[in-house]
Amino acid sequence: MPETYRVRIHKERLVFSTAHFITYAGDICEPIHGHNYHVYCEVEGPLDGNQYVIDFIALRDALQQIVDALDHRVVLPLRHPTIKVVEQPGGEAGEVVATHGKRRWIFPRQDCVLLEVENTTAELLAKHIASETLATLAPEVSDALVSMEVGVDECDGQWGVYRWRA
Repeated sequence: MPETYRVRIHKERLVFSTAHFITYAGDICEPIHGHNYHVYCEVEGPLDGNQYVIDFIALRDALQQIVDALDHRVVLPLRHPTIKVVEQPGGEAGEVVATHGKRRWIFPRQDCVLLEVENTTAELLAKHIASETLATLAPEVSDALVSMEVGVDECDGQWGVYRWRA
């Protein structure tokens, strides 16, 4: 196997404040609450013609764009088996209704990020950020990567980590 190198971005400004609720222990739904999430990203691959795996600035900017899109929003899962999320008409002026059993939440559409995930856990937020980062990077950069790891800290040392491999 050829040589590979790793680059890690872990900056103080890669933080987002987001509200969510998840189910656990079968189908117990916790109250809505928020976290100040911190993010790191590590990529692995061969050195390119510039003798680096990836331009730090390109990776930092891609991550910042994704983190900023989550900041000060409510994240809701679209693929959860018992949390139902429905957009009401009106585009950005519309509403999002989320239900779980007898519980019901109504949010302004512009305050929500609807994610194609089963639950808004730190692990699946890490996967979402990794997928969006790979999609944001130039194809010649992302195609050369061997792996990407994204960690999301939801509570001062409680990390959900996702690792993608080519």
